[in-house]
Amino acid sequence: MRTRRRIDKRRTARPLLIGITGGIGSGKSSVCALFRKMGVPVFVADDVAKERMVEDTSLRQELTRLLGPSAYRSDGTLDRNFIAARLFSNKALQKQIERLVHPLVEKELERWTNDLPPQTPFAVVEAALIYEAGLDKKLDAVLVVDADEATRIRRIADRDGLSEADIRRRMKAQWSTAKKRAAADYVIRNDGSIGSLEQTVEFLYRLFLRLAGERLS
Repeated sequence: MRTRRRIDKRRTARPLLIGITGGIGSGKSSVCALFRKMGVPVFVADDVAKERMVEDTSLRQELTRLLGPSAYRSDGTLDRNFIAARLFSNKALQKQIERLVHPLVEKELERWTNDLPPQTPFAVVEAALIYEAGLDKKLDAVLVVDADEATRIRRIADRDGLSEADIRRRMKAQWSTAKKRAAADYVIRNDGSIGSLEQTVEFLYRLFLRLAGERLS
């Protein structure tokens, strides 16, 4: 694990916000699940984005205009495979969609943060595109979860049934892991056992509790 602490220790009533990101297949959701198991509030930005894409009428109309009616199934749910295929093969279109969705996600994050219990020491924000969306500027620190490329490809193929070519296209649509590691405040590897990952997350949990306490002292 690598750390580069930059957390602002000025007194504030707001909990520390720790962003967790990483390339697809790195296991960032597994890390967040472990934090959640320890009682840490977790905001999953990608889930909020999908929810807004279904429930926000104006956004839905704009997405249908940009992507076509096939973006939504007959039952009104997102056709995620269709959308992914369109976005990961068209960088300009991907940027257009992000400019529509990201402000709505940030608004929900602000509301979620304000609704956290006042005694909450720190909370986690899981997002695949923390850096790409500029969300890191709203966070106190960012943790990047990394794993070797072969492991990531295998995980995604097992989970989603995608071909290696499709997986690599999706990887290219995000910042490289090297670029994310260079920008990160904390970096952990997730190539080993679940037991090893649990130990790392437990260490980080204690560390973030201590840093939150220092900021309020």
